[in-house]
Parts: sequence; C-alpha cells; structure tokens
Amino acid sequence: MIFLNFFISGISLGSIYAIIALGYTMVYGIAKMLNFAHGDVIMVGAYVCFYAVSRYGMNPFVGVVLAMAVCTSLGIVIERFAYKPLRQAPSLAVLITAIGMSYFLQNTALLLWSSNPKVFPSIIGRGSFKLFEGKLSVSHVTVLTIATCVIIMIVLSLFISKTKLGKAMRACSEDKGAAQLMGINVNATISLTFAIGSGLAAIAGALLCSAYPTLMPTTGSLPGIKAFTAAVFGGIGSIPGAFLGGLMLGVIEIFAKAYISSQLSDAVVFGVLIVVLLVKPSGLLGKQLQEKV
Repeated sequence: MIFLNFFISGISLGSIYAIIALGYTMVYGIAKMLNFAHGDVIMVGAYVCFYAVSRYGMNPFVGVVLAMAVCTSLGIVIERFAYKPLRQAPSLAVLITAIGMSYFLQNTALLLWSSNPKVFPSIIGRGSFKLFEGKLSVSHVTVLTIATCVIIMIVLSLFISKTKLGKAMRACSEDKGAAQLMGINVNATISLTFAIGSGLAAIAGALLCSAYPTLMPTTGSLPGIKAFTAAVFGGIGSIPGAFLGGLMLGVIEIFAKAYISSQLSDAVVFGVLIVVLLVKPSGLLGKQLQEKV
C-alpha cells in the first residue's frame, strides 16, 4: 500500500506538471517560442485566487475562474507587448525577453504582496478518502487534481482536432506563411494560444497551492522549470507528450524522494531527462522533422 500511495502522489504531482507543460508546449508548437515567464503566470493566478478567497470571501471555484480571467488577460498582454515585436527576431532575443519578463513578474509580485509566506486555502478542504480498510488514503485535492488534468487533456485534444480555431492553430504550427495566405489570422491565433496556456496556468497554480499550501512570489518558478522539463521529456510541441511527460516526471520525482533521497530527487529527474534525450532527442512522443535544403 505504501508503494501505491507513492504512485498516486506521483500521478497527482505529475498532473499539475502536465497542466503547466501544456502551456509551454502549445506556445512552442505554434509560435516556436519558449515562454519562460509561464511559471510566473502560475504565481499570479495563485495569488489572485488566494486573495479572492481569503480576503474577499469568494467561493474557491469562483476564485479559480477569476484567476483564469486575470491570467488569460495577462497572457495576451505579455504576447502583445513582449513577444509580438520579436516575431522575426533571433531566438536568443526572444529567450532573453522571456527571462526578463519572468523577473519583472516576480519583482512586481514582491512589491504587491511582499515576500512573507502565505498559507493557501484548500479548494475543496483537507479531507481524504479511505480505501482498503484505511490502509490507503487519497486526499480530495489529489482526486480533483487528477480528474482536472484528464478533463483538460480531453477537452484540449478535441478543441485542437475538431474546431475551426484548433485547425487554425495546427495550420500555423505547420507553416505560418501558408496559413496566412489561406486567410488565417496568424497574430490572433498566436494570441489565443497564449490566452489558453495562461488560463491553464491559473488552474495549475490553484491546484499546486492546494496540494502544497505555502504561497510565495517564487511559487511558480521551480514547478515551471520542471513542467518545461516534462514538455521536453514528452516531446515539446506535442499535447499528448506534455501529458505523458508530466505524469512520468511526477512519478519519478516522488519515487526518487521516497526511495533514494529527497535532496537528490531533482538530480534524478534531470538525469532521466538527459538519458531520454540521448536516446530520443525529440522526446518520447515528439517527431523528428527533416527539412529539405
């Protein structure tokens, strides 16, 4: 039962990584940009939800919806003013801008909310389900996290494959120039991608802080880096890859903490990533593209 407890905890943590990784992989898959400010959008969503619930007494789910609205707007603003002017710029310029935006959001959070740790209220309480005569305990937050991740994955996959906007995203991912010639508004499509990714970041922020209640202005930094690792692990640009990479990363991290060392768990995670990329450089579900020259 101890093994099963660890496995469920890993799936729960991996579900959060997967939701965050979906934002990274969508932006990279369509805009070919690495949005390293994505982790700090998680932090903003968590703070908005925290103040909506603890200070203004809103229902937790209303707080999550409000956080999604704020983060969606923030994602559009970031894309419009920080990334859109660099659409034709070298990759290094975009990378430096993304890092600068990340520091800007972190320091703005320090000015607005201070560096004092805050205890995040649980979205659905701290209760748990007891199974196998109490030998297995699964918290309500864990069930909510896993269910939310699966629902988001299914809805997003259907949106990308079945809707007109989703098909426009796939067209932009393949060839922006050809998509524009076919009448697709490339700028609006990229903005929509940032909006969806940032909205998902708000959900991930609320779930992350429900599971790990300490809230600080660097809340999203390390999970954001690990979620980016999960996206690369699964194959960045692939939505199923982000899902698979997030789950596997969470399970590996929890088992490394339990059976190896809590201090070395991050080293184990990144070591596994290195091994995977040496064997399959495009990630587990990524496609190796061959360009004619």
